[in-house]
Amino acid sequence: MPAVDIQSSLAEIDTGLKDIQERREKLIKRGRDAVILCSKSIISLHQGSMDEAAGNMDQARVIIEELRSFAKEDLYKYVAVAEQELVEAYALKAVINGLPIPAMSELNVSGPSYLTGLLDCIGEIKRLVYDRMRSGNEKDAEALFALMQEVYGALYPFAVYDNIVSGLRKKLDVARIMIEDIRAVVTEEKRRRAMIDAFDEFERKFAKS
Repeated sequence: MPAVDIQSSLAEIDTGLKDIQERREKLIKRGRDAVILCSKSIISLHQGSMDEAAGNMDQARVIIEELRSFAKEDLYKYVAVAEQELVEAYALKAVINGLPIPAMSELNVSGPSYLTGLLDCIGEIKRLVYDRMRSGNEKDAEALFALMQEVYGALYPFAVYDNIVSGLRKKLDVARIMIEDIRAVVTEEKRRRAMIDAFDEFERKFAKS
């Protein structure tokens, strides 16, 4: 009878699906823990709490390594989100410390996670630009803005892979808008500074006459 003949196959399928379900649930939970740790580290970096940020990043990295061990290829997408956040945090740390952004191999992440993580980091660099401008450090602000443009320029050619790397085109568009916003602010600040300098020069000449 057909019903009897298929039982062994159904039992095998049931075992396989249960394994996938259990791994998926663990990946979602632990992946969320890693994302939260990375988010906390980014907040700490902006606040200047470098040791606290490093601790959270190290914890997140350990969790992600653990997740890779049982994600396998079928569920790797659940690790990718946490990897992306890790790249963003480590890239921001490097920028703040004036160091080169870590390579993909150094962070042990996938290519898509590296690309999307760097694009997200552009938004964090934007925050640094505003912070520097508010504190009157225009030179640092301009250097950070130049870095934003450099990272975006290096990543833009990968737009052709949008059908392979989920959300890549959208992140590129968001990054472009942020860069244009900063460009307008930096340009306006330069004009304001030039006007102030011109008035100062006029006052000096007037005082001597």
